Amino acid sequence: MAEKPDKELLARLAGHGTRTDGPDPWAEVAAAEPDHEQHEEQEVDDLDAVLERISTLTNRPQPDAAPDEDTQEAPHLQNTFVPVEPESFRSAGLTDSEVEALMLKFLLARGDASGRDIAEQVKLPFVLVDELLRRLKNEQLVVHKGAAPMNDYLYQLTDMGRERAQRYSVYCTYFGSAPVSLADYVESIRAQSPTNQRPAAEDLERAFADLVLNKKMLDRLGPAVNSGRGLFLFGPPGNGKTSIAERATAAFGKETWIPRAIGIDGEIIRLYDPVNHEEIPLEANSEVYDQRKIDNRWVRVRRPTIVSGGELTMSQLEVTLNSSTGICEAPLQLKSNCGTLVIDDFGRQRMSIDELLNRWIVPLEKRYDFLNLPNGKKVKVPFDQLIIFSTNLEPRDLVDEAFLRRIPCKIEVIDPTEEEFRHLFEVMAPQLGFEYRQQPIDYLLQTHYKRVNRPLRFCQPRDLLLQIRNYCVYCNRPPELTDEHFDKAVEIYFAAM
Repeated sequence: MAEKPDKELLARLAGHGTRTDGPDPWAEVAAAEPDHEQHEEQEVDDLDAVLERISTLTNRPQPDAAPDEDTQEAPHLQNTFVPVEPESFRSAGLTDSEVEALMLKFLLARGDASGRDIAEQVKLPFVLVDELLRRLKNEQLVVHKGAAPMNDYLYQLTDMGRERAQRYSVYCTYFGSAPVSLADYVESIRAQSPTNQRPAAEDLERAFADLVLNKKMLDRLGPAVNSGRGLFLFGPPGNGKTSIAERATAAFGKETWIPRAIGIDGEIIRLYDPVNHEEIPLEANSEVYDQRKIDNRWVRVRRPTIVSGGELTMSQLEVTLNSSTGICEAPLQLKSNCGTLVIDDFGRQRMSIDELLNRWIVPLEKRYDFLNLPNGKKVKVPFDQLIIFSTNLEPRDLVDEAFLRRIPCKIEVIDPTEEEFRHLFEVMAPQLGFEYRQQPIDYLLQTHYKRVNRPLRFCQPRDLLLQIRNYCVYCNRPPELTDEHFDKAVEIYFAAM
C-alpha cells in the first residue's frame, strides 16, 4: 500500500508527476533548521544537574559557599604568595642536564619506576618529565621495562645510563626535589616578609593568650614584634623570656611557602628541614587532574620558630657540606627566614660573643647576608626574620653599643607581682588536677617567700604544683593543696637555689 505514494512522490521530484498544484515537492523532503537555542538551554540544564549531583556525592561545598570564619586569618596577616607550576624547565630555572641527573640517580637507587613516580620524586610536572624520559630512551640511557597505568611506562637504566648515574653520584648523591633558583627564592622572601605585616594589639593578645602578661609588657612587645626586626629580652631566669620568644611568631600570619631545595650555580642547598619546619599539607584534591597548578618544589609550612641555645656554633651559621654525600645544608638564619630565630641563653654559646657579633653585625642592619659555597663562590641571600636574643645576663656586660644599636628594641622581663603570682596558681591548679584554695597560697607566700626574702618568678607556680602532684602520685593520694605539701615541694625545689 505504501509503494504508490512513494512512487508518486519520486515522480513529482523528477518532474513527471501528474499533480500541478500544491506545495513544492522538494520542500516536503528538505531538512528542517535545528533549534539551537532550545538545544543549548537543554545542555546547560543537563550540565548544571550533573555538577550538582557530583557536588552532592563528593560532599563538596558550592563555589559561593561562605568560608568558615573560625579558620580564617585576619586580612592583614594572610599570605597571598603561591608558587605557580612551571611550564618548562627554563621557566623553572633548570637545565635538562640538572633534571636528568636527578632522574638517573633516582633510578639508580630505586631500580625501576614509572614516569609519574619519577615526576613525583623530582616534584616537576609529568608532561615535562615524560618528554625528557623519551629523549633519554632515544639516547639509550633508559628502557621501557613494562607498561604503567594512564599511558605511562616503567623505566629502568641501561648499562650506559647506570654508568652515567654513578658519575653523577660521585659529585652529589642528592636525588630529591628539583631545586628552586635563588632569584625565585629571593622574590618569595620579599613577598612573604614579616615586615609586610603589621600585627595589631589583638594579634599579640592571641599569640600570648596562654601566658600571663600584663598590658604594660604587651605594649612593649607590640612595637618590637610589629617591626619584624630585632629584639633583646633580658632579665632574671624563670620569667618566661624563652616562652615569649617562641610565641612571637604566632603574631604574624600562620603560613609561608619555602623551597625544598635551592640551586645556586650547580650547588644544591637543602632548605626544608622537618626538624625545624612544620608542614601544612594542602587540602585533598578530589579532581581527576589537579587544576591548582601549584609548584610542588615548594612546601607550605607554619612560619618557623627556630631556637638555638648554648649549643650554637659558627658552623651552623654557614652552608655546611657533607663530604661523603656532597649535599649542602642551609644555615639556621636561612631556614628561619619569614619567621623567628631565637638565640637563647645569649652569652653562653660555645663560640665567643665577639665572633657571633662580628658575623651578624652587618646582616642585622642591612637585612641581607653573604654565604660561602663549597665551590668557592660567595652569594647574597635574604636575612629577613624577627631575631630575638634572650639572656639572663646584663646586656651592657655582653655587647658593645654598636651591636645594641642594631637591635632596635630591648625589653626587660621583670619578676611578677604578688597578684600575678597568685593568678598563676589559680590558672594552673585546675589544669594539673588540683582544686584551687587560697589559704595554702597565703601560707606559701608568707612562710617561704616573704620571711626569707625570696624573689617571685613566673615559672615557680607551675613547678611547685608539679612537685606536689608527683608527691601525691607517689604516696597514692589525690592531688591536694596543703601547707604540708608546699613545705615538701619547697624543700626539694629550692634545695640548691
